[in-house]
Formats: sequence, structure tokens, C-alpha cells
Amino acid sequence: MNSLQQFWHLLDFVSPALGVGVIAALLSKLLWRRQLSRVSRRRLVAWAVAAGAIASLSGLIIAGRDGMMATYGAVVLCTAGAIWLVGFDPFRRQSG
Repeated sequence: MNSLQQFWHLLDFVSPALGVGVIAALLSKLLWRRQLSRVSRRRLVAWAVAAGAIASLSGLIIAGRDGMMATYGAVVLCTAGAIWLVGFDPFRRQSG
């Protein structure tokens, strides 16, 4: 396998996490405009894509192959969790 084929394999592996992360981050920024006003789009997308990529890699390591539905479900859940943690900061101290 030459380097161009390796590049396309890597891109195919990361593309579900990239697609879900970008779409979920931009839609959440649109839907919760006021609540996410302090968080930049770039930061939200970066964390969402990173969480999805880690979920894909974990699914590959655990299952031994790529493309399992459980892995794609984990990508969606990890992406949503990353957006929630970065965007809404549930551990922030409440003032008052």
C-alpha cells in the first residue's frame, strides 16, 4: 500500500467523526445561540471532532475492525458529550 492509499484510508476512517462533529457543533451553535455565545465555533468543532475520532479509534481497538454500528453510536454519543462539556460547562460554579 503506497502513501496515497494510506492517506485515503485514514481519511475514510476519520470522516464519520469529522462529519458528525462539524454538523453537530454548528447545529448546536445555531439552536442554543444565547447559551453558547461565549464558546467559539472553532473550539466547539475541534472538541466534537476529537471526541468522535477517539470513539472511532476505541471502537477499532475493541472490536478489531472498523464500521460497526456500535462504534458509530459511540461517535454520536461522544460528540454530543463533548459539545455539552465544552459548550455548557456543567461543572461551573454557580454564583449566588
